Amino acid sequence: MFVDQVKIYVKGGDGGNGMVAFRREKYVPKGGPAGGDGGKGGDVVFVVDEGLRTLMDFRYQRHFKAAKGENGMSKNQHGRNAEDLIVKVPPGTVVIDDETKQVIADLTENGQRFVVAKGGRGGRGNTRFATPANPAPEIAENGEPGEERYVILELKLLADVGLVGFPSVGKSTLLSVVSAAKPKIADYHFTTLVPNLGVVETEDGRSFVMADLPGLIEGAHQGVGLGHQFLRHIERTRVIVHVIDMAAIEGRDPYEDYLVINEELKQYNLRLTERPQIIVANKMDMPNAEENLKAFKEKLQEDVPIFPISAITRQGLRDLLFAIADLLETTPEFPLHEVEEPAVQRVVYKLEKEAPAFTITRDSDGTFIVSGEKVEKLFKMTDFSREESIRRFARQLRAMGVDDALRERGAKDGDIVKLLDYEFEFID
Repeated sequence: MFVDQVKIYVKGGDGGNGMVAFRREKYVPKGGPAGGDGGKGGDVVFVVDEGLRTLMDFRYQRHFKAAKGENGMSKNQHGRNAEDLIVKVPPGTVVIDDETKQVIADLTENGQRFVVAKGGRGGRGNTRFATPANPAPEIAENGEPGEERYVILELKLLADVGLVGFPSVGKSTLLSVVSAAKPKIADYHFTTLVPNLGVVETEDGRSFVMADLPGLIEGAHQGVGLGHQFLRHIERTRVIVHVIDMAAIEGRDPYEDYLVINEELKQYNLRLTERPQIIVANKMDMPNAEENLKAFKEKLQEDVPIFPISAITRQGLRDLLFAIADLLETTPEFPLHEVEEPAVQRVVYKLEKEAPAFTITRDSDGTFIVSGEKVEKLFKMTDFSREESIRRFARQLRAMGVDDALRERGAKDGDIVKLLDYEFEFID
């Protein structure tokens, strides 16, 4: 089965917890704090593996969590950092953030790496909190939570040439005779259910990758037939080879076929019209093909090269492959997404509103609900088993303005305040 789009969940490892400990050697009076820091959580890293061809592995595993960092230890020993979780993806994988729908990585080269979810830093041990005013603190932090997100992986084939056209015009036959690929060939529509790749070599030693894409029909850009599912694979191709059944075996007008397919490419993505196109007039060994080709040339107003061929008898294939190889030499790659030139190193500063540290809402039962990324992270990194850590958390909330904000919302002594799944009593 060919899988080319999947949604997965990734989470970086949490940092290890810091430790509260004190030196207790026999001849070291008043040894002081000696709690070590926790180790860093592992990152979730995508690595391109050229041996993979589909996203099939992600059908069976869709949750990827990196390991947690080791907790800190006594005698100022830091916890070990967790190893990164390596997730292999095929070349041509585009990573899209599910929440914002923005492309965050385009992975094309073998060995290319991308950190999709960073691990949290380790919590600090009590040694870090020693001050002249408090030389023996009983405070330690829990590890920072790792990043978590849902991402969509889309595979867009790395082919130089894409074969497009209506079903049963001979795309699979053409690929099978010019390369070693063995696509399924039969006399019915949508024989090709998945894209097929083949490496084509010309007589003068040049080579390129050709993709046979499932047949398009009118409305393909809206999801009719198989078009919408596989149109994305045309986006990376540099040259489009438009295969037309010039014998009109199914009774359609070849010129109308040409217009319909080009309109589908345009509707799906306007940038596809920038690709150079070669028209292949296939099935020239059949009756009426010559007359239809003459009529086609009269209707065609554009300056597009036309190559009459017969994939079955191999007539005209040599000239077609030479023309494709020549065109590839002069056609640059088309980037999927606008990016800065790598040669120019620029830093772009954008004025973005900083997300509020917290927000306060009220439940139907009168409970005050405090939420926000900053305050929730602070809560998760607090060790509530120690009195000093609880007092420190209360001071941090006060400094952030949570107490004043609750009073403004009408909070009084004894009211319940909820943060994540925990409840607190408001004391004024």
